[in-house]
Amino acid sequence: MPRILNKSLRRRGLCCKMQGMSKLDDLFAFLSIPSVSAVAEHAGDVERCADFLVNKLSGLGFDAKKHLTDIHPIVVAHSPKVEGKPTILIYGHYDVMPVDPLNEWLSDPFTPTVRDGRVYARGASDDKGEIMAHILGVEQVIKEDGALPLNVIFLLEGEEERGSTSLFEFIQKPEVKQELACDVIVVSDTGMAAPDIPSFSYGLKGLCCFELEVSAPCMDLHSGVFGGSVANPITTLCEMIATTHDADNHITVEGFYDGVSDIEQWEKDSWKRVPGMSDAELAELTGVPCLRTETGYTGAECVYARPTFELNGISGGYEGEGSKTVIPTKALAKMSCRLVPGQDPEDILDKVEAHFRKVCPPSVRMKFTRQHGGEAYICDPHSTWGKAAQKALENTFGNPPVLVREGGSIPIIAEISKQLGKDALFLGMDLPDARIHSPNENMRVEIFEKGIAMAANMLRLMANAQ
Repeated sequence: MPRILNKSLRRRGLCCKMQGMSKLDDLFAFLSIPSVSAVAEHAGDVERCADFLVNKLSGLGFDAKKHLTDIHPIVVAHSPKVEGKPTILIYGHYDVMPVDPLNEWLSDPFTPTVRDGRVYARGASDDKGEIMAHILGVEQVIKEDGALPLNVIFLLEGEEERGSTSLFEFIQKPEVKQELACDVIVVSDTGMAAPDIPSFSYGLKGLCCFELEVSAPCMDLHSGVFGGSVANPITTLCEMIATTHDADNHITVEGFYDGVSDIEQWEKDSWKRVPGMSDAELAELTGVPCLRTETGYTGAECVYARPTFELNGISGGYEGEGSKTVIPTKALAKMSCRLVPGQDPEDILDKVEAHFRKVCPPSVRMKFTRQHGGEAYICDPHSTWGKAAQKALENTFGNPPVLVREGGSIPIIAEISKQLGKDALFLGMDLPDARIHSPNENMRVEIFEKGIAMAANMLRLMANAQ
């Protein structure tokens, strides 16, 4: 079994919970597989992780299969048929982000470690902890009730962190849509407000990613010999990026906000009550002096319901120790936009590219490269299925869930919902301090255990929710 800090566990009274440790064993085995989808050398690990899921679900009586793709496998598992009862499809992704920078981890990212009541490992909260909570919730219901009270399909992919390319193709096939026919889709790859305040998310932001490269001289030039006469690609790139926002942090790309609806007043009122989402709390959580929001909107409103344009990385020229006085041949920026309902990713890419071509000076060359993306998603939180899911959260955590939209994106969800014609419900388990995508990613043991109970509650409630 992966290493555990036993002193910390004893201090928290967790070592004596043998049943809980059994549940952690399953989680630790899952987390120990370095299923980094974006790194070619981990391709075998990603497939090994798919095999792990097939074996685990088969052991629960599911008809579980690994579907090979050109990149990473997709796992589909069906529970034994229960006639006359609804079918829920549980989506998750078993791939994880790269671990860099490794030196900032306090323990090995693929040796799950418990410290102060938290499991630390890559994938603990994104998304292996949630997947295992649902699987163990199914296992709990089978053990306690003898069988599941409804039909369950698991759809688990290994490419979410790199754009879900294979699943986008897979879900288009008529035979796959028939195999995945369901009444509702359940996702837990989202956040929760606080340990005792669950969140029910009824929307996700869309996404489009792209790169902008600016080049000028055919080689690095001496900055003294040629300085002032040749355009500097880094300077020009920064000037071009600076034109995308005005002083109010409003995005200046022409037509960017076309189709964006105003935030409903009930949403604004609801979000004011979300713990940890006031402007002051968000600033403290992120460690910034103060927030810089779009004028006229709170931080919560910007996170949940306003589109964004972000610079994710920039490179060019000499970046080593000391100085090297050159005008570099090129500079590159990686950028992304988070989108809201009413915005189309391809349309936004067209408008962004047009904006950069308009502001690009003739002294440089520009290359615009489109990358992956996906549409925003929103559903009715007050539907029959939505109410059943919210009741499961309330019964488990002791408080009614807050209703939010998610600031993050799961691009494949809008496509799955569209292809299957069913709503997707988001029952989050990620706390704001879970450090997803960062070193020392973690999930509280308490949240993992409650996630199992929530999954079991949801299965029982949804069996009678029609």
